Amino acid sequence: MPVHHNSNADTVVVVDFETTGMSPDQGDRTIEVGAVKLVEGRVVDRFQRLMNPGMRVNGFIEDYTGITNAMLRQAPPCEEAMDEFVDFIGDHNLVAHNASFDRRFLDAECYRIDRTYAGGFACSMLAARRIYPDAPNHKLGTLVAFRQLPSDGTFHRALADAEMTAHLWLGMLHSIRDEHGVGHIPFTLMQELSRVPKAAAPGFLERLAG
Repeated sequence: MPVHHNSNADTVVVVDFETTGMSPDQGDRTIEVGAVKLVEGRVVDRFQRLMNPGMRVNGFIEDYTGITNAMLRQAPPCEEAMDEFVDFIGDHNLVAHNASFDRRFLDAECYRIDRTYAGGFACSMLAARRIYPDAPNHKLGTLVAFRQLPSDGTFHRALADAEMTAHLWLGMLHSIRDEHGVGHIPFTLMQELSRVPKAAAPGFLERLAG
């Protein structure tokens, strides 16, 4: 494991990708990245770039994201935008909602430009399933409404989704502190929590407090 200058769970880069489809293995590319940098639970920086994937996006993606082919024609190529984004990440740990999706695209785009990143990944969706088992489902929009988190009403644009995910992430850390009396929450603890069986999550958190 790489050593991070701050391994607290409240010091992370929360990231969201909008893409041409579901799988970089099928040739799909990133069309937008948005990210929020949290240091000790405070937003210290934001990053947002549209990027030209070198292909047309289909009507479903245009409607779903509001990102049009005309917008992408004006955008820098993926390689340029992703190079800036890897600089923005630095050696911070990363959080995403449904992180396996975002991680696949980040890895694929990094591979294309011969860049790497040092941080680990945690999934706010998997964590939310264990911390908020009573939510109707664990989609980002549902959790934002369920927990009454700040939102400007925009969904499926990268920065707006990253902002909401950041509020959700910090809210979950508060819930663990307030409801389970856990003081210090390292990032690795959140990764571990995301992997324990859902039924075992309450006991896992109780043991931490003990």
